[in-house]
Amino acid sequence: MTLGTILIILMVLLLLAVVPTWGYSAGWGYGPSGIVGLILLILLILVLLGRI
Repeated sequence: MTLGTILIILMVLLLLAVVPTWGYSAGWGYGPSGIVGLILLILLILVLLGRI
């Protein structure tokens, strides 16, 4: 596995962890999942371009 693949897997797991439907994160709103989603999107673009 390459570094990019490992990072994408970790970011997807983080994105699932901060979804506001879970009980512990219901008060957070969509901020954390939006930020993690944006980082995941940037990371995916960098992997596809071959930068990582």
